[in-house]
Amino acid sequence: MSTVIDDWLAENLDQVIGWRREIHAWPELSMEEFATTAKVVEVLTAAGLKPVVLPKGTGVVCDLGPVDRPRIGLRADLDALPIPEQTGLPFTSRVEGVAHACGHDAHTAILMAVGSLLAGVVDDEAPGPPTPGSGLPYGVRLIFQAAEEVMPGGALDAIEAGVTDGLARIFALHCDPHLPVGTVGLRAGALTSAADRIDVQLQGPGGHTSRPHLTADLIYAMGALITGLPGVLARRLDPRSGTIMGWGAAHSGDAPNAIPQEGRLRGTVRTGDHQVWAELEPLVRGIVGELVSPLGVSYHLNYVRGVPPVINDEDSIGMLRRSVSAIDPAAEVDTPQSPGGEDFAWYLEQVPGAMARLGVWSGLGPQCDLHQPNFDIDERAIGVGVATLAGVVLHGELEAELL
Repeated sequence: MSTVIDDWLAENLDQVIGWRREIHAWPELSMEEFATTAKVVEVLTAAGLKPVVLPKGTGVVCDLGPVDRPRIGLRADLDALPIPEQTGLPFTSRVEGVAHACGHDAHTAILMAVGSLLAGVVDDEAPGPPTPGSGLPYGVRLIFQAAEEVMPGGALDAIEAGVTDGLARIFALHCDPHLPVGTVGLRAGALTSAADRIDVQLQGPGGHTSRPHLTADLIYAMGALITGLPGVLARRLDPRSGTIMGWGAAHSGDAPNAIPQEGRLRGTVRTGDHQVWAELEPLVRGIVGELVSPLGVSYHLNYVRGVPPVINDEDSIGMLRRSVSAIDPAAEVDTPQSPGGEDFAWYLEQVPGAMARLGVWSGLGPQCDLHQPNFDIDERAIGVGVATLAGVVLHGELEAELL
């Protein structure tokens, strides 16, 4: 089966890279991935498959392979980020202020390639829609999901549409700029962290900065929250939970000599512990109240519960390990738990599975992190990604007892 994958890549990898570059040049924000969705439908249809657009008009699901065997899901995400691109690539984003700075363009191209590759294995003698008893050891469901970049994530819409119904396992890849190209990071257990969003709006009567004792000092209250909430939270929770709180936006006032009437703080709180995640919202609400109440300002806290941590199933990691080993016995590397969030976790609340990290660093120059305007991938990683996901399926007969 490794030969099947290698032969397909030798003939088609340049085209797959072209798909990635086209998607990269025309990025679309969450729930606006209409052109990307159309591209997925076009490619899969050309491969003889029958893709179906998800109910909200973005995202695609496509089944292939035998219906009388366990079915596994393979998932990619479609959306880009609302940040400008600064890579200077020939295929740089043509959409102002929007960029594929998280690698979803690569994820999408890889899964389109996997679908096209597997379509040729379904029945070599009769190209076209898959039939029972075909050459695949499992049934396969390709899931191209919208809106991964927004909380609580487009995975919930896909699940509501039934994409996890009947699945035995589910797998995904995510680009990792901290791993060199040619490697795949695997980790059983917690791979990412839960991630929630906090939005605090504060109000006060305002006043002169020379007389803060005659009013409520709203800026001081904001400062108390900025430093106090992360600090107190860190002292209320076991540090081994990997809980971290950080602010991303603070806005208030214009004049240097006027205490403003309104202010706003926005940030995220993350944890690697599923039980702590369940307890975070009431804990944060209590601490905010404790910090603000002595200062005379009123506030409204909007706490948006985001995504749980990705918890990789050990047996599913074993299936990925077999696939990666078939590419190169040295390709597998360890990878730490990340404080980042990933809505693939919602699928794992329904079905066992695992996400792997795909090394995309060329080894030259700086390792630009995800969500940076100059983030890019070494496109040699695309072939590794295709071989990894296709291999989970094609090497899968040896793991049939796990299903």
